[in-house]
Amino acid sequence: MNNTIIIHTENKEQENALKAFAKALKIKFEVAKESPYNPDFVAKIEKSQQEFEEGNFTGIEKKDLKSFLGIE
Repeated sequence: MNNTIIIHTENKEQENALKAFAKALKIKFEVAKESPYNPDFVAKIEKSQQEFEEGNFTGIEKKDLKSFLGIE
């Protein structure tokens, strides 16, 4: 059985420790240098989260959802 484990390191020291651990156990690994997500998409999500935290959002009731979406 093959499994993939994704670990997000916070610094080079953590990365080096995990590499050494994997090598010692003869575990195959690869280091991704880039995020798998489009940077523009990530920026939009982060902006949306910030706006929500600041209270800048529109809330709707479930009963009003179809009207809000213009599908009724």
